[in-house]
Amino acid sequence: MNEESNPVKKSASKSTLLDGVDRKLLGHLAVDATLSYAILGELVHLSAPAVHERVKRLKHHGIIKATVVSLDGAKLGRPLLAFINVDTKSWAKTRQLVQLVDLPDIEEIHTVTGESAVLLKVRTRDTQTLEALLGIIHGIEGIEATRSSIALSTYLERGPSPIAD
Repeated sequence: MNEESNPVKKSASKSTLLDGVDRKLLGHLAVDATLSYAILGELVHLSAPAVHERVKRLKHHGIIKATVVSLDGAKLGRPLLAFINVDTKSWAKTRQLVQLVDLPDIEEIHTVTGESAVLLKVRTRDTQTLEALLGIIHGIEGIEATRSSIALSTYLERGPSPIAD
């Protein structure tokens, strides 16, 4: 089949769009996204406009998804970090958990393999607030069970590393 007429084309993977300079740049941004293009340029040995163009390209390709602030849950009045495994009756019921996205105590929602269908990362004020959240979750039709783990200490919390293997 002619490649031009083939409706299914293989696109380059996002990782092939990255060179060593991109990965160094992403590493610096992952640590401190407030660094100016001039400072980043010094760190990766490029001009500020060249860094700006690279960052624009990385955003365009979805490699940089957002620029966000990392907040301290304890200082915001939510010191209790917990992970909740949620069992549902069916895949359709699992998809209903998306309605939880508007609850401020829920930081992440993941569908997972294994014994549970969904894994939630939550931060609450205290165990009473966690219990109230579990009550909301159990109030959703199709939820069969939950299992919670409370984090005692966090030694590492970060996103994916831009450093190539």
